Amino acid sequence: MSGTLQGAMEDLIKVFYRYSGKEGDKYKLNKKELKTMLQQELAGFLNASNDSTVVEKIMNDLDENKDGEVDFQEFVVLVAALTVACNSFFVDSLKG
Repeated sequence: MSGTLQGAMEDLIKVFYRYSGKEGDKYKLNKKELKTMLQQELAGFLNASNDSTVVEKIMNDLDENKDGEVDFQEFVVLVAALTVACNSFFVDSLKG
């Protein structure tokens, strides 16, 4: 049996490839694939934002090499940033 962290890593990989490659490069998420993934996997984060351009902003922030797609490394940056934000919220809520 794998550890919790290893399982989380495997889950990240599986989620990425569940959405990538439905159109075009199977190793990258295009804007439509990224939007679908965010809507299905992170609906709470999207619903909390009133900004209709949130997917566009996320895509622009993540797409470091500006190829119009998000590769796995760029995707992990999103997950890490969201995890840090959630941790900060959790720590702050414990202090209150």
